[in-house]
Amino acid sequence: MTDPTHLDHPRRRAAVIFIFVTVTIDMLAFGIIIPVLPHLIVELIGGSIAKAAVWSSAFSTLFMLMQFVCSPIQGALSDRFGRRTVILISSFGLGIDFIVMALAPFLWLLFIGRAVSGACAASFSTANAYIADITPREKRAAAFGMLGGAFAVGFIVGPALGGFLGHLWIRLPFWVAAALCLVNFCYGYFVLPESLPKERRAPKFDWRHANPLGSVMLLKRYPQVLALAAVFFLLALAQFSINSTYVLYTDFRYGWGPQTVGYTLALVGVLTGVVQAVLVRRLMPKLGERRMILAGLAFVAVGYFVFGFAPEAWLFLCGIPFLCLGGLAGPPAQSLITHQVDPAEQGRLQGALSSLQSLAGIFGPALFANLFALFISKHAPTPHLPGVAYVLAAVLVLAALVLTVRATRGMTADAPAAAPKTT
Repeated sequence: MTDPTHLDHPRRRAAVIFIFVTVTIDMLAFGIIIPVLPHLIVELIGGSIAKAAVWSSAFSTLFMLMQFVCSPIQGALSDRFGRRTVILISSFGLGIDFIVMALAPFLWLLFIGRAVSGACAASFSTANAYIADITPREKRAAAFGMLGGAFAVGFIVGPALGGFLGHLWIRLPFWVAAALCLVNFCYGYFVLPESLPKERRAPKFDWRHANPLGSVMLLKRYPQVLALAAVFFLLALAQFSINSTYVLYTDFRYGWGPQTVGYTLALVGVLTGVVQAVLVRRLMPKLGERRMILAGLAFVAVGYFVFGFAPEAWLFLCGIPFLCLGGLAGPPAQSLITHQVDPAEQGRLQGALSSLQSLAGIFGPALFANLFALFISKHAPTPHLPGVAYVLAAVLVLAALVLTVRATRGMTADAPAAAPKTT
């Protein structure tokens, strides 16, 4: 049987670099439009900020919904037809879609463009599957850490670049995002080899596994994987406490303006990139995957508790390093999960995990935003706790920690892929 890490070292290294560049460029492209998309919506609906806020929320929900639906489809397609084809089509589709959004004269066309972006962005799961294909077991955590660093780079550079370009012309960031995606497609077309040999591909494309519910059923066949997938869901859900309340919470409690918020978010991006791209690789041989996951979850729980209870801004800032050290958990958890699943199902596995994270993105913002609003309103319950969203996030992470302890008991990185339960 062909080794899944069948590529020779130079080609494998070039492929890993391409996947890293792909994820970085995709995150950069999405980050670029963050500062300008709401303003473009305001322009297209005639200047009403209140209506634009409602539409912006709808755009975010649509984007996550499309990822939820399309991630398992792309994962199943990559298992059947190979990773390279899916990744290249997604990159090309994103480039064309950004052009459509740059030219969109009507809100409904921009709305459709956002839906297509969500569908194409589901290729992140295929990128994870590609890494699992070509990376030896003992090096997967470090490789997934590199992908986490790529996300961080896009998070740091994208919004800053988008704000600068948007100041020149509100539609310019869309054109730059399109160019980045299309250049990446051309580069990948000539450089990227296929990672999944034909003999290791799924024998057919099965719609039962190419939908969110079907992908969850795949996880059910591997009990330990299902438990770790629940950990991913809880972590993703907790993350939306920051996405949905950070700006308003720090303004309400500490009087921070946009500039301070921007600096602190950049700090989060830098520290997260260092943790995932550097610390994971260095600590992995010393701690092992299980202890890395548990340590990361403990750190991030502390960070959320500090955020929720900090009475002063300086103490709130002390929580940021703990929150970023939580990045130690993700890459080894990804790696450990891939060890338990058959190589022919890696694409569907990553699609299922992405769908769960997207599902968190559909419900998380409303949950935390409304909870925050309740606790700062005139009818706030006792005790007065404006940081309640972060306290809830910490509780969710502690639940994930308990699940991890139980799920990983006896699980080792060297174990062969677990045989699936028959259904």
